[in-house]
Amino acid sequence: MCRFVLYLGEPVLLETLLFKPVNSLVNQSYDAEERDPLNGDGFGVAWYVPEIAPEPAVFKSATPAWNNRNLIHLSRMTRSECVLAHVRAVAPGVAVSENNCHPFVSDKFSFMHNGDVGKFQSLRRSLLAALSDESFRAIQGETDSEHLFGLFLDCWQSVNEKDPLLAMAAALEGAINRMLELLRQKGIDVESQFNLAVSDGKRAVATRCGTGNAKQIPTLYWHQGRRYVFENGACHMIDYDVRSDTVIIASEPLSDDPGWEPLEPNSMILVAEDHRVTLCPLNIDANLSGGEAAFAS
Repeated sequence: MCRFVLYLGEPVLLETLLFKPVNSLVNQSYDAEERDPLNGDGFGVAWYVPEIAPEPAVFKSATPAWNNRNLIHLSRMTRSECVLAHVRAVAPGVAVSENNCHPFVSDKFSFMHNGDVGKFQSLRRSLLAALSDESFRAIQGETDSEHLFGLFLDCWQSVNEKDPLLAMAAALEGAINRMLELLRQKGIDVESQFNLAVSDGKRAVATRCGTGNAKQIPTLYWHQGRRYVFENGACHMIDYDVRSDTVIIASEPLSDDPGWEPLEPNSMILVAEDHRVTLCPLNIDANLSGGEAAFAS
């Protein structure tokens, strides 16, 4: 199952997240520690350069991350304050293609998913029919993940919240609830997982939740401090216990330094523009997933 990392903070070279840590994201593409070890069905990186444009730059490939030389060269020369990166493991029957690689991007938003929507093909047509024209046009591939992004974009258009961070959180919750409603309507009770991450380049929101057995929900961790650096042959966070200038959200801890904290099931992490972190429970309607006992906690 896929692995991802989201970074907001002091400008960092992409290689400090993708290659340098002992458990870097590229390492997780062939030797993940807390899930299936192999995630070689493509990768993607989105990063923001606000002095040039509010929209992110994106580099994707359907090749494995571990042997893509372009990624090696790009990552050692590219620096950003906001990075989203993802290595992919496809579900059976899903195409390995560039369009299906995360992160998915529309306007200022970048979006990633780690998990699976149960029997997604059974509800895909109904989901697409319910989207606005704008959100429908944003979907280029076939994955359940990108369709969740379409739901997020739809909810973003209608959310009634002036604070952009809270609006992003409300839209992400809304996307999960709308997917759960579709699952209920179709009578699908197969387990689904919704580890989602979204950013607009200034702030970010991520969730960890799923239906059914909580043990099946992919892991998600967060780490904060002053700066994440590579020095003396290792990566670590400076002042992890007193500063919150930099925040990392990752499927697995990237490094062995202290300060990595697991995100609890059925919860959400919000990272504000000043990089302050807020943890809160997800406002999920348990009845939509078949009853309170059906939702992992």
